[in-house]
Amino acid sequence: MKNRWLVVIGALIVQMCLGAIYAWSVFVNPLKEQFAFTTTQTQIVFSIGLATFALVMVFAGKWQDKVGPRKVAITGGIVLGLGYILGGLTDGSFLAIALTVGLIGGAGIGLGYVCPIAAGVKWFPDKRGLITGLAVAGFGGGAWIFAKIASSLIASVGVLDTFLYLGIIFGVAVVIGSLFLVNPPEGYKPKGWEPKKVEATNKSGEKIIENYSWKEMLKTKQFWFLWLMFVFGAAAGLMVIGNLKPFGVFSGMTAAMAGSAVGILALFNAAGRIAWGWSSDKLGRTRAMFIMFLLQGIIMLLLMKMGSTALLLGIAAALVGFNFGGNFALFPSTTADFFGTKNIGVNYAFVFTAYGVAGIIGPILGGKVFDVTGSYLWAFIPAGIVCLIAAGLSLFTKNPHSA
Repeated sequence: MKNRWLVVIGALIVQMCLGAIYAWSVFVNPLKEQFAFTTTQTQIVFSIGLATFALVMVFAGKWQDKVGPRKVAITGGIVLGLGYILGGLTDGSFLAIALTVGLIGGAGIGLGYVCPIAAGVKWFPDKRGLITGLAVAGFGGGAWIFAKIASSLIASVGVLDTFLYLGIIFGVAVVIGSLFLVNPPEGYKPKGWEPKKVEATNKSGEKIIENYSWKEMLKTKQFWFLWLMFVFGAAAGLMVIGNLKPFGVFSGMTAAMAGSAVGILALFNAAGRIAWGWSSDKLGRTRAMFIMFLLQGIIMLLLMKMGSTALLLGIAAALVGFNFGGNFALFPSTTADFFGTKNIGVNYAFVFTAYGVAGIIGPILGGKVFDVTGSYLWAFIPAGIVCLIAAGLSLFTKNPHSA
């Protein structure tokens, strides 16, 4: 690899396809109308995909640390494509969609997701926040692109054929993007950059480990602080992502207007990944986390009041997406800073299990609260509170190299 920026191009291609899962809300009402799904059932499919994504990523992280990112990412693209293709060939029942699009599709995302991030932080130790943000920006941007593609296809060919066509696109595109993903040579350093020397002990007199194994990492308080913050922030964002379009329709918007909000959220999700990653290189990781979680908590508490007009819904979607996207730049770069890059694939995979928990709590809570109460109020309020708790936790989370 003569130009390290080619890795970023490959990462963007892969992540755009994986990020189509964030366009899930465009499938919610069609599944309810065509196949009599309940709101809760639509969110269970979404949550199965997210939870499987996070669990499989642990295996994928270990595998890619051994064999490199390319083989694992190619396998992920094939599995993701297969899940959607099989979904398109089912009868549209809840169980069939949950097992194919949810379980198999989620496994494909889990296999592919960590590979671009792991390769990126190794090629760009001098710009970890920015490059991680760029690498995962495709995940948010892909949701915007595929929300439009899926909406158009659903209107013309129906839900099942839409799954089929998307599966073909995913399988081909992810394999192509994966060809760009390789690790740098052993001992690689960008020209003019020198790594910071790690002292033998931190300020507390504790022995410093430069590259933590996953077992060593799990024994640190820093890991558990990061894990809890990730659960809280991701649960709030995923609750909105999974329910945004039906929330907009419930609030009086047309389906088209509510669908536009999904696209807005996706665009700002992508922008937030780059912006928060870049800002964390300047401000520091945990300072950026504090600001991000504080803003997200405030907007979640106000969200119920912001569905009354298209403008307010668009602003809310933009802010939620922008802050939610920051999680996926800040947590991998913080994991690399805190625990080293040698085992970044498996280490970040363990941090990312928080996302799997959030994927179960957030969307299903939103759907269940609506089915029971006829409103999203008592889903959004608790989500805002836990984001504010995450902001507080960030103030106590210090790099183990200096804690």
